[in-house]
Amino acid sequence: AIMGFGGGAMIAAPMKEALLKLFYSPPQRLGGLAELDLVTEGGRRLAQVSGELREVVVVSAEEGSKLLVHADEGVYLVGSGSVGAAETFLALGVLYFVVMLVAAFSYRVPAPDWRPEGWTPPSEDQAGSRMISRHHVHIDQALKTPQFYLLWIVLCFNVTAGIGVIGVAKTMIGEIFGSTLPQIVDGQFAATYVLMISVFNMAGRFVWASASDRLGRKNTYHIFFILGIVLYLSIPLAAMRVSASPMVVWLVLFYGATMLIFTMYGGGFATIPAYLADIFGTRYVGGIHGRLLTAWSTAGVLGPLAITELRARAVSAGIAEVAAKVDPARFEASFGAGLDQLPALVEAKTVTLTKLMAIAPPGTVDPTPGLYNSTMVLMAGLLLLALVANAMVKPVDPRHHMDASGS
Repeated sequence: AIMGFGGGAMIAAPMKEALLKLFYSPPQRLGGLAELDLVTEGGRRLAQVSGELREVVVVSAEEGSKLLVHADEGVYLVGSGSVGAAETFLALGVLYFVVMLVAAFSYRVPAPDWRPEGWTPPSEDQAGSRMISRHHVHIDQALKTPQFYLLWIVLCFNVTAGIGVIGVAKTMIGEIFGSTLPQIVDGQFAATYVLMISVFNMAGRFVWASASDRLGRKNTYHIFFILGIVLYLSIPLAAMRVSASPMVVWLVLFYGATMLIFTMYGGGFATIPAYLADIFGTRYVGGIHGRLLTAWSTAGVLGPLAITELRARAVSAGIAEVAAKVDPARFEASFGAGLDQLPALVEAKTVTLTKLMAIAPPGTVDPTPGLYNSTMVLMAGLLLLALVANAMVKPVDPRHHMDASGS
């Protein structure tokens, strides 16, 4: 629960949004598209500014409405203005440093004989059925057991699946439902969605950690992975269905599935220290947990990389599919270059799926809602591997236990 602040505090989403708006400065608007003579070179749109050609970006009304700070339709000068990201990170860094420093000096170790009021240790039968060890394993010896590496895989893949989605959650719900249910899923809806991620992330840390006391840690992680596989695979289903038949029920399915996923993401973090204590004993659980958190660091790289790469491939495929249906003359009139220059235009972000769909023939299916389908299937596959690893976790071999002398 303590980790809940950094991982998903309820104040984080509105605080970051407020800071970005505070430090935001708008880019220079040169005018409407019809008012300027633009040229295209190397995939980039250029306009005459003070006697020289400068790179510009064309913003449609739909694109402008999706920005954090609303922008009017028109042509904007690249390199002007600021999104406020650098200043926001600096402010958050200072705030987090102060909070964490105060928290670190506020920790107190309980007395050796302290027990929660009304708590009784589990019986021998309960301890055996839940794999609760009454012995201790030294921090260095723990690295020589297969249990450590199995739990490393369990944590890494659980976090990879969760953190990859958290990082793009606002973008994902906007791209899947923004074009199909625009009357519901707007910028404010997406911002509220991010806030609810924090709420369910934090709630999962309390609910699942408490439930694991009764269910057992291993069984709790079995639930995470089996239920998670089903939920991740339901997201492509919702995306495909809403693209073919825009109905609120698919938004509800997506919303509910992702919220459950985020409870298990938070619950996984809250439950893993107790899982380690059950397997390796309590004496060195802090140090063992610290070493296991290298799985979190690895997942923090793998998750975003996977979702970014797979989404980029899906975008490229979607652009190629839609571009093949667009009238070449209309394409050249819109972007100042022919279809033969499509790769350069895409690389320069002059051509996007949104802009292509604006000139696509009526009846063209927008591939945007399906951009994350391959990612969700991959995440389900990772959870399947984690499920296998969790099933292989057994009590530590007695030869790794410390003896009465502490060796």
